[in-house]
Amino acid sequence: MKHKERKALLKRFRVTDGAEFSLADHDPDAAPGGDLDKDEGKALLEEGTARLAELQAQLYADGRHGLLAVFQAMDAGGKDGTIKHVMSGVNPQGVTVTAFKQPSVAERSRDFLWRVHQAAPPRGHIGIHNRSHYEEVLVTRVHPELLDGQSLPDERRGHGFWHDRFKDIRHFERYLDRQGIRTVKFFLHISKEEQRQRFLARLEERDKNWKFSEADLKERGFWNDYQDAYQAAIRGTATARAPWYVVPGNRKWFARLVVVEALIDALEQFGLEAPKPVLDEAGLDAARRQLEAEA
Repeated sequence: MKHKERKALLKRFRVTDGAEFSLADHDPDAAPGGDLDKDEGKALLEEGTARLAELQAQLYADGRHGLLAVFQAMDAGGKDGTIKHVMSGVNPQGVTVTAFKQPSVAERSRDFLWRVHQAAPPRGHIGIHNRSHYEEVLVTRVHPELLDGQSLPDERRGHGFWHDRFKDIRHFERYLDRQGIRTVKFFLHISKEEQRQRFLARLEERDKNWKFSEADLKERGFWNDYQDAYQAAIRGTATARAPWYVVPGNRKWFARLVVVEALIDALEQFGLEAPKPVLDEAGLDAARRQLEAEA
């Protein structure tokens, strides 16, 4: 994909200022545009994963920057598959994937960003967070009773609570950025009907039965509440230095293409270069002669 085309593609889905953001303006079934079809999209994804692997090698060798990629979605939104396909070509030594489940008792006794900060990538690495600190302004907003287990002071749960959490997240991501760790955030946006079809597929395919639980149906009943929570979270935390990408998720191949192009764009902004050899030409020639003399 040409540079100009990639920029135009990403601009459609990138949110850098949440003031005017409305989730209703983003169609989960949005078409790629032009004559891009599934087969061409898959070919572009293959090219993108190769370019991503190249940039990740440069990131690792440079060692001054890091990238944190956050993935959020409704159940069956495609996070696992997207991560698997997009990161298929990178060196595992330079990438860490962390899947955040319900916080433990020990984690609930600490600040809500503590466990996420522990999993932030070191410079030179890409960190993938499958769910993230945003669960603390999504699930807890839909189910505020979960906050009871965090032993927060009563006076801290009053008016402005969510506004303060959004501010804390913005400051946390800005802090990481000042340390050389850039954050990009993906909301894989699917429709309620698409979720229903994916749930049915999980029930029909025996090797996918394990992915489905009664809790999935229960949470589906809070669909509108979650949509409101996502809208509020994106409004409150989208910034130019830590943008959101609201990725149309109904077409898996297109969602993966948008994600890989966004990761490439973020890494290219670091101005990375190919690793330079430790030895100069004379040193390399001397090492070569020494090794050849051992034959």
